[in-house]
Amino acid sequence: MNLSVYCFRYMVAGRDLIAGSIILAELPLVVGPCNGSKVQCLGCYQTLDETYLYSKCNCGWPICSSTCPGIGHAFGHTEEECAILKDSKSSQNFDYKDFDNFKENYNAVAPLRCLLLKEMDSKKYEKILSMENHNEIRRNIPELWNLNQTTVVDKIRKDWGLVEFSEDEIHSVCGILEVNCFEVGHNISIRGLYPSAFLMSHDCVPNTNHSDEENNFKLTVRASMDIHTNQPITLSYAYTLQGTLRRREHLLENKFFECRCKRCSDPAELGTYTSALICPKCNIGLVLSINPLDNDSSWTCNNKCTKPDKKCPGYTVTAKSMQLLISRIQSEIDSIDPNDVETMEKFLDKYRNVLHPTHFLCLGVKLSLSQLYGKITGYLLHELPDDLLYRKMEICREILKIFDTVEPGLTKIRGVTLYELHAPLMILTSRQFETQSISKSILKHRLKEVVKYLEEAGLILSYEPDNSSEGIMGKAAKDALLKIKDWGKIIGRI
Repeated sequence: MNLSVYCFRYMVAGRDLIAGSIILAELPLVVGPCNGSKVQCLGCYQTLDETYLYSKCNCGWPICSSTCPGIGHAFGHTEEECAILKDSKSSQNFDYKDFDNFKENYNAVAPLRCLLLKEMDSKKYEKILSMENHNEIRRNIPELWNLNQTTVVDKIRKDWGLVEFSEDEIHSVCGILEVNCFEVGHNISIRGLYPSAFLMSHDCVPNTNHSDEENNFKLTVRASMDIHTNQPITLSYAYTLQGTLRRREHLLENKFFECRCKRCSDPAELGTYTSALICPKCNIGLVLSINPLDNDSSWTCNNKCTKPDKKCPGYTVTAKSMQLLISRIQSEIDSIDPNDVETMEKFLDKYRNVLHPTHFLCLGVKLSLSQLYGKITGYLLHELPDDLLYRKMEICREILKIFDTVEPGLTKIRGVTLYELHAPLMILTSRQFETQSISKSILKHRLKEVVKYLEEAGLILSYEPDNSSEGIMGKAAKDALLKIKDWGKIIGRI
């Protein structure tokens, strides 16, 4: 049954869609390495390095092994591609003692795979050419255009001798990949181009989510919330857990447009304050952009109180100063070990009077903490003291509140966070039940709450591939749900 229709180059619902329903499921036209990727197997995309016991394909390119399942696979290293790379002597300048020396060759792999479809599958190639390439805009970005010229166009035409493809043709394919690709697989250095999914328009509060299967990269797009007939079907081309400046910068540099959605237009970002600072002058007001649709706009305190003891004497900061501050703090976050719980908590305490508690920099750290508490040595769930169990619950609830606004509905992050939230609540409840410090009515209420979290987490994560970490978590949620219901029956029906 047709679930959607296309008009004016974007996708809208052809009928009412309920949350969780599949909007489209399709195989890619092309899969290949992202720009700037590390050296990887052309078959299965496993990252390789000088210390890895890799093999060499007949074409001279490194592969994980001669038995790699991606060799000869339609979305891996095909026989046709291998023959062309071999005949072109594309690997003759590879220095296998220094992988960094030839990794830029991978920039040309996905474009070459698109170009090969011109003879191998003309219908797929025509579909690719129907996609937007933004050549007019990209041509006026010297850094981007020159990078493609040297690492893709010149690589294919001059170094590999494939002059049957024109410069304009190769540049167009580069643009199509940059504008329309999805990151796929568990390796973030892989991108896929799909026949219909590119028609979904962008919104910083998307109404869909998607997943892809590891073996064939089949993309499945589901409605995160109810979508009404003729309503645009949207996804976010930017990371939703970023502030407006960062999102708009990413979209302009990578997708070549300036977002003007409701979230971007609102200095408070729909009440989430994910870009807000605490005013250093009055410690009451919040420092927000005067005009978030202007990246050069100044930021100022929003405290309008007229009482002398609460009135702000006035605070304004330039956009450049704001960007420098955020970059400096981001660098500090990047230097933290990804498993260092104590340093993350110290970071949050250090900036509690600078960043709003739901600033995207804080939320990123809290998202990590929500999953670290209970999982790493020294912080295993059953070893956590009550105060840290409460801390994990507090963080999870704060994350859920923000994502209910910026990434609402049946989304992966919601499913994972609900699963993380059920665990400390269950441990606390068990401890308090054993010490008889809670009444039976409170116990029943708590168990109902846990069941609610697990039921929703299990539903959401059941949409993820079975072998993915989220899919495995979904199965664990369903198993935990059965055990809790059995326990509930012992102490009285829920």
